[in-house]
Amino acid sequence: MKVLQINSSARGEGSNSTRVANTIVERLRASNPGASVVVRDLARTPHPSLDEAALGALFTPAEQRTAEQAARVALDDALIAEIQAADAVVLAVPMYNFGIPAQLKNWLDAISRAKVTFQYTANGPEGLLKNKTVYVAFARGGRYRDTPADTQVPYLKTILGFLGMTDVRFVFAEGFAMGADAEQQAIVEAERDIEAAFA
Repeated sequence: MKVLQINSSARGEGSNSTRVANTIVERLRASNPGASVVVRDLARTPHPSLDEAALGALFTPAEQRTAEQAARVALDDALIAEIQAADAVVLAVPMYNFGIPAQLKNWLDAISRAKVTFQYTANGPEGLLKNKTVYVAFARGGRYRDTPADTQVPYLKTILGFLGMTDVRFVFAEGFAMGADAEQQAIVEAERDIEAAFA
């Protein structure tokens, strides 16, 4: 098994979402001896945003790209190759102002490429990143699960499904900013969700 872990918190080693994602990866390793793990930390190595220069590079035929354009496309190519090779993907996702971190959005933009990771057919769009299991480790200061304020779950379900990843399992660690008891409860609930994800 090949596991791809994507950390998106700006907090580095102190990140609660990374801690939960690490636990999920440990479970994957325990149930799949010999599994290889690639970790991409988007805070330590930020991916550039999708701007006009990037779009220009992507829409220029490969043989006509400048050296600068080729280098920009190569950055996205590396991320696409990583997720294409993965059997399991573990996303560490904190909540920033009710959304996902900008660095995670940049990663999603980079791996979303027409005719490579999705395509349009006569029957509508078809995701090409199939046969993968995605584990999403949420960490939140408040409690938003199953409420209208949770924009992360529907967005990630939509974009991941659009790319062909329909087996998505969510793990919630919520309440980290609500006191010591709530923080401990967050860990307990996350552990329960992890057990359910591997049931």
